[in-house]
Amino acid sequence: MKEQSDAELLRIFVGESDRFDGRNLYEAIVHRAQQRGMSGATVVHGVLGFGAHNRIHAARVLRLSEDLPVIIEIVDTPERIAEFLPELDGMIGEGLVTLEKVRVIRYR
Repeated sequence: MKEQSDAELLRIFVGESDRFDGRNLYEAIVHRAQQRGMSGATVVHGVLGFGAHNRIHAARVLRLSEDLPVIIEIVDTPERIAEFLPELDGMIGEGLVTLEKVRVIRYR
């Protein structure tokens, strides 16, 4: 069965080494989203990027992580996303958040 609906995509850009309450920030955000009953979340590691400080972060074969970019994506209703945003205010010290309207197609 195929279901379609309008939704919102919350995309959060942070660094791999960013922390919150003693754990990786991206893990803390995903767990908080799960606790709030959000529809789902995905974390994607970047291999190359730069941000506000204009410093390149890259994955190198012979080095450990250099604070690689991490993107957390959460799709839910606009209302649930709006309710979640204040949670992020207390978690993210430095990063970028984007919102966009999306069309969701669920296959069940």
